[in-house]
Amino acid sequence: MNETSVLITGVSGFIANHCAVELLNNGYRVRGTLRSLARSAQVKDVLAKHADTSRLEFAEADLESDAGWDAAVAGCTQVLHVASPFPATQPKDEQVLIRPAVEGTLRVLRAANAAGVERFVQTSSMAAVQYGHPDDRTAPYTEEDWTNVDAPGVTPYAKSKTLAERAARDFVQKEASGLHYSSVNPGFVLGPVLDPSLRTSAEIIEMFLKGKYPGAPRVAFTCVDVRDVARMHRLALESDLPSGGRYLSVAGSLWMVEIGLAIRAQLGDLARKVPKRELPDWVIKLVGLFDPTARQIIHELGREVRVDDARTRAALNMTYIPATDAAAAMARSLIDLGVV
Repeated sequence: MNETSVLITGVSGFIANHCAVELLNNGYRVRGTLRSLARSAQVKDVLAKHADTSRLEFAEADLESDAGWDAAVAGCTQVLHVASPFPATQPKDEQVLIRPAVEGTLRVLRAANAAGVERFVQTSSMAAVQYGHPDDRTAPYTEEDWTNVDAPGVTPYAKSKTLAERAARDFVQKEASGLHYSSVNPGFVLGPVLDPSLRTSAEIIEMFLKGKYPGAPRVAFTCVDVRDVARMHRLALESDLPSGGRYLSVAGSLWMVEIGLAIRAQLGDLARKVPKRELPDWVIKLVGLFDPTARQIIHELGREVRVDDARTRAALNMTYIPATDAAAAMARSLIDLGVV
């Protein structure tokens, strides 16, 4: 039995749920942070359907407050910092996302470093890699690429993930050189939802199933199954590779219409409302005149996204659930949970 204790920040979240299940099923002890312990029973009930929760405990801590972090990390030798603000819609004030993402990451890092934590894995994002680049770029994205936060059209969310990862790497280099740090950078995370109250992460798929989209915008996503993302976090903890690793977590790229077609192919009549055609770009641009959500994707229309993650696949010996299966799994879970 593995006696390693791992702190998972924001354990009630979509990715963090799966990280907890992955670690518990591999013998780890897990302490998960929640902004309020009032949610602990609900989260435990969700996780208990997928793992033995006898080695699970909770601590109260908030990314926007110093309180609780020293106690949360006490006795843990490893940290998965998964928590980060994830908006249903992009805020008017970008600092609403950026400030807690950056300052929260540094709070957790300081507490971890002071407590003598040995390994720290941060959940970053492909949003910290693939945005703000020239429109005519044809080269695939690699671990060396960073989102240009000063470029027009880069969303507050992408800025928050980019700046939080940069802040973490800078802190470790300057103030915590003995801490083994790495980041996992997933694309659009699909796969089964465990908690029906976690709607933000699955909003696009939910809207597809409910027939809210007459067609799919001509936008491509780098996609990955959440179960593979969780496994990559565990492998990053267990890796004997040097500190500083940046692991891109991408099973493949899909256009939105391909996501819809994959769901229709695997779910049949249950997915009859899912769009099977693309919307013309001019429709999105027109809607973007009065809809901020549509406005955010105008820069991405028709932009193919290619990723070369050979280094990550080799380093962690990663194989992936196909992106089409991940999309269908998310849709099926929403139906099974009664969300749709």
